[in-house]
Amino acid sequence: MVLRTCKIRCRRGFSLVGVMIAMTILLAALIGTSNFRYYSTLDAQKAAAKITAARVGLMLCENWRGLGGTETYDPATYLGTALTITPSAGPDKPGDFTLLGSYTITLNGANYYITLSWKDVSTGLRALNIIVAWAQRTQGTSSLNDADKSFKLTTYVL
Repeated sequence: MVLRTCKIRCRRGFSLVGVMIAMTILLAALIGTSNFRYYSTLDAQKAAAKITAARVGLMLCENWRGLGGTETYDPATYLGTALTITPSAGPDKPGDFTLLGSYTITLNGANYYITLSWKDVSTGLRALNIIVAWAQRTQGTSSLNDADKSFKLTTYVL
């Protein structure tokens, strides 16, 4: 009688531990990618708001300067057809400047709060100051109190 010995075959495959480690690595990569996409989109929105604020401020500055820095400048009169401009509260003017007016400009669904002021520096030289404020976060913002970012532009006219 011949005895046959049974050989145990070595089966190849994935172990539960190996699968769990692979899933953990893939999950970490997925979460990292999602966070990267979220924050890059958020930063792009913040940059777009800042660029828009700069362009609005520069446009007002150049328009007012092009009119000779007149004390009766009203941006709604000159730019009201292209922008939604309404008189409202704006950021505080510099202490030694004369307030011309404060406005809210609505553009791309965001409010930009503008304060225009001027000061005669010397005979024949006038400083025109524009302060632009806006809310970095876009949801739930409806007033100047929500504005958390701002910058100032000053130009001179003879």
